[in-house]
Amino acid sequence: MILSLNLNDKKAVVAEVSAKVANAQTIVVAEYRGIQVGHLTQLRANARTQGVYLRVLKNTLARRAVEGTAFADLAKDMTGPLIYSISEDAVAAAKVINDFAKSNDKLVVKAGNFAGKSLDKAGVQALANIPSREVLLAQVVGMMQMPIAGFVRGLAALAAKKEAEAA
Repeated sequence: MILSLNLNDKKAVVAEVSAKVANAQTIVVAEYRGIQVGHLTQLRANARTQGVYLRVLKNTLARRAVEGTAFADLAKDMTGPLIYSISEDAVAAAKVINDFAKSNDKLVVKAGNFAGKSLDKAGVQALANIPSREVLLAQVVGMMQMPIAGFVRGLAALAAKKEAEAA
């Protein structure tokens, strides 16, 4: 038996979600009909480790939370039993939902919104395939180190050659 929320509880939920939305870059909504509780628990645990706010919400409360924000266009897709994935990281929300949907066909990505731009299912999948911020930063650092490392190897080879000539 599901008890409905009283007005104060509803206001608290909208305030909590609005605070998350205010700092978010990405919101992804997915239909979760038919997913077992154990699988949802696993999804929530994965979301927590990625820093993603994941919650099942009443759609009317979610619409109120995004009202007047860059994510307001997402309200038209808020129908049916939905789970909301909200993240400050640009790709984390999409990645968590998309990765879980790959192994569980009952989680169906409906739509998303990245920095005020509406995304369909394909757009969410494309966003999820972008490497995370940490990976991109590591790649940039690696590219910056390549010329220096090559120079150092060249100097080492030159020093070794001079030692061999001297000996």
